[in-house]
Amino acid sequence: MLICSACAVEREEPVPDLCPICTDERQYVPEDGQQWLALEDLATAGQQTVLVDNEPGLMGIRTQPKVGIGQTAQLVMTPVGSLLWDPPGYLDADMVGAVLERGPVLAVAASHPHMYGVQVEWSRQLGGIPVLVADADKEWLGRRDGSVNFWSGTATIADGLTLHQTGGHFPGSAVVHWAAGAEGRGVLLTGDSVFPNPDRRSVSFMRSYPNHLPLSGAVSLRIAAQLDELTFDRIYGNFNNVIPSAAKTVVRNSAARHAAWTSGDFDHLT
Repeated sequence: MLICSACAVEREEPVPDLCPICTDERQYVPEDGQQWLALEDLATAGQQTVLVDNEPGLMGIRTQPKVGIGQTAQLVMTPVGSLLWDPPGYLDADMVGAVLERGPVLAVAASHPHMYGVQVEWSRQLGGIPVLVADADKEWLGRRDGSVNFWSGTATIADGLTLHQTGGHFPGSAVVHWAAGAEGRGVLLTGDSVFPNPDRRSVSFMRSYPNHLPLSGAVSLRIAAQLDELTFDRIYGNFNNVIPSAAKTVVRNSAARHAAWTSGDFDHLT
């Protein structure tokens, strides 16, 4: 197994000349060309994983220095076990131990293919737990394994912890609804289909962030309407970017703004 240096998604050997995820219009191959990494080489170079305490029941896991895209994974803990969301492209024995110290892990899942990381490797190190992959995105899998389970629509991990397929950035793009988060007001864990912005008061709806391709206004409104059926007050994005409160209103208003800009309502300001 090798890891793409640009996206950090694991891939079976022999690897292709170019990473299929990075040659897609949503991502990119670096100017200096395709490079493949091995976990052993990263460990030798001093790669680390670091825990981030977000709120009771929610821990972030990031790589230091970043590997590939450099997402912050989320470990969502419930009384019966946890979910590892958007797994990073590196792991070590110390982090595996730290995760298991917090109870059994029920599953690994990613918001979309850019966030697959080394999901199968995480599964194996955590005891062969299920890797949940949206059926609509299975073509992007770089590593097949018996732990991989396909899902669509919704998937319940535990009571109050559910995956919801929103589409958008990828057809299978998903969010996690954690009902107990934010002191019981509800938390969404999102990927690139709903991206908390630096102002902490708005979210973006994009097909590609590095290549600046927006989703349509209709899709932004569709996603917002779908999420409006859930109860949540806070959002954590895939880089630990946060909408701290009133997140449902933020999503609704951001979708309306996005739709207005993409339809030309604000062209007089340009």
